[in-house]
Amino acid sequence: MTRPTAPAAPTGPSRLTGPTGPTTILVIAKEPVPGRVKTRLTPPYTPDEAAQLAEAALCDTLRAVGAMPARRRVVVLDGRPGNWLSPGFDVRPQSTGGLDERLAAAFADSAGPTLLIGMDTPQVTPQLLAPALDIGAWDDCDAWFGAAEDGGFWALGLAAPEPGLLRGVPMSTDHTGAVQRARLTAAGLRVRDLPPLRDVDTAEDAERVAAAAPGGRFAATVAQLRPVGGR
Repeated sequence: MTRPTAPAAPTGPSRLTGPTGPTTILVIAKEPVPGRVKTRLTPPYTPDEAAQLAEAALCDTLRAVGAMPARRRVVVLDGRPGNWLSPGFDVRPQSTGGLDERLAAAFADSAGPTLLIGMDTPQVTPQLLAPALDIGAWDDCDAWFGAAEDGGFWALGLAAPEPGLLRGVPMSTDHTGAVQRARLTAAGLRVRDLPPLRDVDTAEDAERVAAAAPGGRFAATVAQLRPVGGR
């Protein structure tokens, strides 16, 4: 499969921060508003605490992305930006529809090699992202795929964004990742894999992810909200 040449890097404020590279990075995110994010954490967490954890996860994710080379960094946002937004990121509103339609629309609005990740894996590091973002990431490669331990996926990269590869994929199931990856290979794409990661959906997930990445804001927030003796 022939990969198209990436378009010239855009100019503007978002280009002033962070190293440059051939790939656009999209972070699909939801504004951390109590009652609208991480609802599966309540209980044991309150809606306000769940929103604090969501904001911490988003901040850790943006810090990792901001440290990596990129042509452009974009938060594809459901809601409004807040003081959690890091310098060097553009903001684009999410489309309407199901998650498959929103992810497809995010890719449709991007040109050239693009990597999309979510905000549910705050343990992500520059080292984990590096294979898909290095200068040679797209040599003999059409797609990057990062499976989630719950059966979904946490990262998807396409050398030539094609929204049809995502539309109709059943989301939020234990076979979402398998269906999505099969879509890529059925289209004849050469796929490389990133390491699997655990999404933060439940309180148990939060504890395990915090333990796996103890130096981040997410882990600090988990520790701050954990009462003496547990919940």
